[in-house]
Amino acid sequence: MSPDDFEFTSEILKERSGLVLTTNKMYLLESRLLPVARNQGIDSIDDLVAEIRRKKDPALIVKVTEAMTTNESFFFRDNHPFETFTNEVLPKILEKRASQKSFKIWCAAASSGQEPYSLAMSILEQERKLSGWRYDIVGTDISHDILAKAKAGTYSQFEVQRGMPTTLLVKYFEKNAEQWELKPEVRKLVNFKYFNLLENPGPLGRFDIVFCRNVLIYFDQQTKGKVLDGISKIMSDDGVLFLGGAETVLGVSDAFKAIPGQRGVYGLTRNG
Repeated sequence: MSPDDFEFTSEILKERSGLVLTTNKMYLLESRLLPVARNQGIDSIDDLVAEIRRKKDPALIVKVTEAMTTNESFFFRDNHPFETFTNEVLPKILEKRASQKSFKIWCAAASSGQEPYSLAMSILEQERKLSGWRYDIVGTDISHDILAKAKAGTYSQFEVQRGMPTTLLVKYFEKNAEQWELKPEVRKLVNFKYFNLLENPGPLGRFDIVFCRNVLIYFDQQTKGKVLDGISKIMSDDGVLFLGGAETVLGVSDAFKAIPGQRGVYGLTRNG
């Protein structure tokens, strides 16, 4: 791929998804786009870029964007955030929302569904405390293909082996040939929707807890600030934001502050 083609493609990706690619990521761009070219009956990546330049076909641009923004995910990734959710955040939510008995969670960039389903299982494990409560989990992503996989709730042996405790695998999955299928009681807790983090999240509703983990690392500083400010506007005043281990709000957004003693967890500054 020529430097000019790389710059052209990178600009499209940044405009559509916020993804920032430096030249040392050219190998990643080439490896992700080669299957797109072949699926379109195009011989090479150079010809693929030439096709985009010539026709500016929106459908083809979507395919390119989705190929580059589909990121790895696995159940109970890093584990610590899920322990914090179960042991620290959820009890406080139950206390604060005792009168309305409801809360909502948003998993931004939910990928193939492992994160929101991990939260669903964590909630189901607290079922006794949640009798009579209404809770919703919304998982969003920019890729239609990956959302279809998430909605299906079906995973390979390799996928369930990564982070999934055996007790939960037996309890919440059913084996079907070489695949593992999530039981309906887990799947019904999560509502998957298409959403681009560069857009206004207002139509998604209001949330008490937001997981936006391992997403901001792909954005430049300005885009990170825009995304965080958008998230802050649809959160309850006492809402909680979870970010990835390599992510922070410091120097990026004044809308959030770190919650003492809880790594990677943030509250809203407007909450005092």
